[in-house]
Amino acid sequence: MPQPHSHPRSRPLHRSPQPSPPSPSRPPSGERGARRGRGRLRGTAVTLALGATLFAAGAVGLAPAGSGSRDGGPADAVTAAAREGSPEALRERLRRLPEDAPGWASLGMAYVQQARTTADPATYAKAESALRTSLKVQPEDNYAAQTGLGALAAARHDFAGALDRGRAAVIVNPSGSAAYGVLADAHTQLGRYEAAFRDVQRMTDLRPDTSSLARASYTWELRGDVARAKALMKRALDDASTPGDRAFTRAHLASLAQESGDPRTALREAEEGLRTAPRDPQLLEARARAHSALGDSGRAVADYTAAVAVTPLPQYLLGLGELQQSLGRTDLAEEQYEVLRAQDRLRTAAKAVPDVDAILFEADHGDPRRAVRMGRAAVEHRPFLAVQDAYGWALHRAGQDARALPYADSALALGTRSALFHHHRAMIERALGDPAAARRDLETALSVDPHFHPLHAPAARTALQRIGAAS
Repeated sequence: MPQPHSHPRSRPLHRSPQPSPPSPSRPPSGERGARRGRGRLRGTAVTLALGATLFAAGAVGLAPAGSGSRDGGPADAVTAAAREGSPEALRERLRRLPEDAPGWASLGMAYVQQARTTADPATYAKAESALRTSLKVQPEDNYAAQTGLGALAAARHDFAGALDRGRAAVIVNPSGSAAYGVLADAHTQLGRYEAAFRDVQRMTDLRPDTSSLARASYTWELRGDVARAKALMKRALDDASTPGDRAFTRAHLASLAQESGDPRTALREAEEGLRTAPRDPQLLEARARAHSALGDSGRAVADYTAAVAVTPLPQYLLGLGELQQSLGRTDLAEEQYEVLRAQDRLRTAAKAVPDVDAILFEADHGDPRRAVRMGRAAVEHRPFLAVQDAYGWALHRAGQDARALPYADSALALGTRSALFHHHRAMIERALGDPAAARRDLETALSVDPHFHPLHAPAARTALQRIGAAS
């Protein structure tokens, strides 16, 4: 599900009913799974990369997907191969054992993870080649390759394809937890939240490890239960045995704290993670946001700059640019915005669907009418609540507030506690002449996180003051 990333910006025209989440009496929280778990998987073979965050992370996956069934088999072989090291080590193994189908699947998964951290789309081609070689070597009952291809499809934002691959993997091995992670991520991004929550429950029942517990945390974050989300992410941290898993969970604990208005805890979590993963871009971004909220703009700029140097993902470029803009450094902000424009030209040339950060950037710093076109294409492809929020904001910026409001409402339909979402809806409500509703959303936004955005948080305070003065 979401990584993921993402980024605080990442987040449903018609007020159509949204799927209701499962009853809290049967949460996909890992609680039932924890009682059944026997020997958690130590080490993960896949990290799902979903691009710029799902909710609090960036466009990438929310959690590393664990492997296979508790009873052994191909998925366990993949995990064992993955433990041997980097893609280079795996390739060396495959030179000796070219008919090792699980080994080829493990190599493909390693490339998916590498692409997440390097933001190099060429690595996805390597991943696909390795995974398809695994299927060529073992065409039937190849759970590991099907699961890996599902993870790859999700990383490329082909969520319908990820769903197909996840279903194929479950048919091969109904006891494999990783396939349910692929299904959960795909269902979430397609706006099928109830199905996603069921997938996560099944995943935690099969194997309550870092991967499933992190996804369970996210299901509660989506529904606004931050306390339960934090508790589950802490359990995911307790289960984490690799540096990558620990960095991942620390980054998301920092994000949960930051987006609850607690930057000091966010700073502590980020710094703890950076002790073992000093170049992890998610942790650098988390620390940058905490420093910014605490008024240390110098360190915030330094951390954002370091994150961009490691991986120039849109969420880091936009975060740095908007921070520089908030400090009055328009020339430095424009440097980041130019890179974002160049990236979007490449995306357009490749006919790829826009992501949340690209839509919000265009709405706030480019042509809102173009942002509307981008948002329309994105929401048709991926009706996740973050995409619907971005589309609603683009419509607002283009002066189409009556069309924007239903999308802003849908983005908050699950109860997600997002200061940015509430701010976006407040500005739409204000433009539609409903100051009482705008006041409620502005107050909610600033109570959730008074430092939710370097540009929009000050604008929210100003708007609230003006509404108060006019009443």
